[in-house]
Amino acid sequence: MSGGVDAAVEPHISFKDISPLQKQNLFISKLNFCCEISDFSDAHLDLKREALVELLDFVSSGSAKFTEPAISAICKMCAANLFRVFPPKYRNSSNATETDDEEPMFDPAWSHLQLVYELLLRFTSLVDAKAAKKQVDHSFVLRLLDLFDSDDPRERDCLKSVLHRIYGKFMVLRPFIRKAVSNIIYRFVYETERHNGIAELLEIFGSIISGFALPLKEEHKLFLWRALMPLHKPKSVGIYHQQLAYCIVQFVDKDPKLTGEVIKGLLKYWPVTNSQKELMFISEVEEMLEMTSMDEFQKVMVPLFRRIGGCLNSSHYQVYNPPNLLFVAPYTVRNELKLPFISLRSWTASS
Repeated sequence: MSGGVDAAVEPHISFKDISPLQKQNLFISKLNFCCEISDFSDAHLDLKREALVELLDFVSSGSAKFTEPAISAICKMCAANLFRVFPPKYRNSSNATETDDEEPMFDPAWSHLQLVYELLLRFTSLVDAKAAKKQVDHSFVLRLLDLFDSDDPRERDCLKSVLHRIYGKFMVLRPFIRKAVSNIIYRFVYETERHNGIAELLEIFGSIISGFALPLKEEHKLFLWRALMPLHKPKSVGIYHQQLAYCIVQFVDKDPKLTGEVIKGLLKYWPVTNSQKELMFISEVEEMLEMTSMDEFQKVMVPLFRRIGGCLNSSHYQVYNPPNLLFVAPYTVRNELKLPFISLRSWTASS
């Protein structure tokens, strides 16, 4: 029997009620049925959900055969349900803040979308990458990346798992994914300063960076300097700072010689009028100093002293206090750092 769709196979039949020889055709028939978008007001809603559940069970059981027609049908169904333009409310034009306390908006179609995402995740986990390369291509990846701007955190979480799985399995797509994510970051930093999925994208890259081989490729270092470091600039950095700091730590852990330039980058983007943002930068500098050799420290010692001096003069008590940790924390350079900082504090207090 061919891998095509048998017109006699009704999509609402259960897999349990059909012969093994027809199950593959029923699989494709159900996928085609689920390409239809429900208006959530008719009986089609329950039928589609039931079909999606059956498809997920069928794939999870290992019974599905990922023939070329089946792969095409799965990708077509996922595209029909997932790839969409978000309504205007998803792109609120109001300025983001450091924490952005706006209530998330939840997609009313989530009961179906969740099942489609689960099916896509199982599919990308089980399918042979070479067999699926025609369907899971640059265009498919770009449309997936567009969805990271969804205002629904549940969707972004699912996308995170799917993209990470694709990155891990479809090795030929890795450079393209890195470049595409870099472009999203560039637009966010230099044009819009508005994107819902920066934290999730950085979380994926935290894992990716930890797997970079040594010595680091120049392309990877450029991602650090051109994409990651400028992410300190937007005022909404607090939303994704934890993930950003983790990515940078992964780079420095791979190549400690990057520490000095990273600290210089932090000083370049230092928020002199925003105390909450300044606290984040102080915390990041402390983490960098824990990994700093004396040679690297000497490269940034003077500008760093000037900046810490400014923190010691801050009228904000939280900004004033954290630098005290620099005097006593057991950093790599330990006592070699202690005297200069004490001298700086004495100089600052007397000036």
